[in-house]
Amino acid sequence: MTEKLILVTGATGYIANRLIPRLLEKNYPVRVLARQPENLAGRTWRSRVEIFEGDVTRPEQIAAALEDVHTAYYLIHNMTIGRGYTRIEIEASLNFTLTAERAGVAHIIYLGGLADPNDKHLAPHLRSRMETGMALRQSRVPVTEFRAGVIAGSGSISFEMIRFIAEALPVVVGPTWLKNKSQPIAVENVIDYLMAALENLDKQDRVFEIGGDEITTYGNLMLQYARLRGLKRRLIMLPGIPLWFMAIGVEMMTPVPRRIAYALVGGLASDSIVQDDEARRTFPNIQLINFEEATTNVLRNLAPSSMDRVWEGSSRDSAHIKHEGFFVDYRRIEINASAESIYQVLTSLGGRHGWPYANWLWQLRGWLDQQAGGPGLRGRSDALKESSIVDYYRVESIEFNRLLRLHSELRTPGNGWLEWRIEAFENKSVLTQTAFFAPRGLPGFLYWNLLDPWLRLFFRGLIQAIKRRSET
Repeated sequence: MTEKLILVTGATGYIANRLIPRLLEKNYPVRVLARQPENLAGRTWRSRVEIFEGDVTRPEQIAAALEDVHTAYYLIHNMTIGRGYTRIEIEASLNFTLTAERAGVAHIIYLGGLADPNDKHLAPHLRSRMETGMALRQSRVPVTEFRAGVIAGSGSISFEMIRFIAEALPVVVGPTWLKNKSQPIAVENVIDYLMAALENLDKQDRVFEIGGDEITTYGNLMLQYARLRGLKRRLIMLPGIPLWFMAIGVEMMTPVPRRIAYALVGGLASDSIVQDDEARRTFPNIQLINFEEATTNVLRNLAPSSMDRVWEGSSRDSAHIKHEGFFVDYRRIEINASAESIYQVLTSLGGRHGWPYANWLWQLRGWLDQQAGGPGLRGRSDALKESSIVDYYRVESIEFNRLLRLHSELRTPGNGWLEWRIEAFENKSVLTQTAFFAPRGLPGFLYWNLLDPWLRLFFRGLIQAIKRRSET
């Protein structure tokens, strides 16, 4: 194992969750810093890292986390705060770099935003990203700064905006800014650069602009996604659309909150392309993935087994969200029964046993599906295993006393799954139930949203019925 202790800040974030496994693969000892470490509960790597709780705006909270650290990754932004976030970002980065200097940190690696710093119309959030890099360089700790634009990968905020808008709208109406230039980079390549910088410490501050091989427009990224998804889309660009209006629309259609949408859509007013190709010369071994290949990889892995389950780390007992191309309904409940009892109930669902809640609805749905040419209610086998049939589902994954995930074969404008996970404790068990639906185009969005009020009632009733049956 290497002796270099690595600190990753912003551990609950998108990039950190992809960087940390790569660091662990290379046998680096990893320490993570998070304001709310309880949100790391669902991470597969959690047990393999050292976790510190702290807020970078408060130096006294991060000093201990920086002790004995060789390299620190600064992967923090504060756009979710809303008004005043730019001031907070500068203050936080100054706190961090000066505390890192006192702790003897040898290297800071920072991921910022890609844009022309001389652009008079540069969006506040992009200028803030660059000013954060400048603030980090105020200490004697060498800083390697990477500047990236649109990051292509499932879960990336910019990619999810593209994905959900292109899926939902046959005609995309947007600002004339959509014709501005973008040079997207695959998330895998972002991680490649962040890893390569670990072994490229030359005791000097360096700024690298990173992007893929393709320069295109923001609007064309949506059209390219739609083409790969098999959807026909048109772009109409209109001048004068208010920024606040676009932010509201983005919040309604995508997983991106209004405050972040406001900042990101504002960033479309500027080109986001690489002007200095020094990164390619310094790191020649990195094989760039273009937007089409990155998007194809995302669509190929459009399944619950590939998702970053951000909702599982929270203390909430339910969540109803849009995430990584899915509509998700998540519920968690405590049951005064053993894991074996719950598992027996789950593996007896369907067929001649029926369903423990609103069985007539299951029968009606099966009949309607059969009329539309689907499989309908096909019954089930007595002992479930992978690929077993459970009415209009098929078992995708099953683990004794732990997991059952069913893949829907209903004729719907999208792809659906229903999953249960069991966690056993001394005197009780915790059951989580998650419904996933990946809509395909506008029909998929209409299908889910029209049924949404009834689905919420149904999924709540289903998990409560499983609880009652398990306890009795």
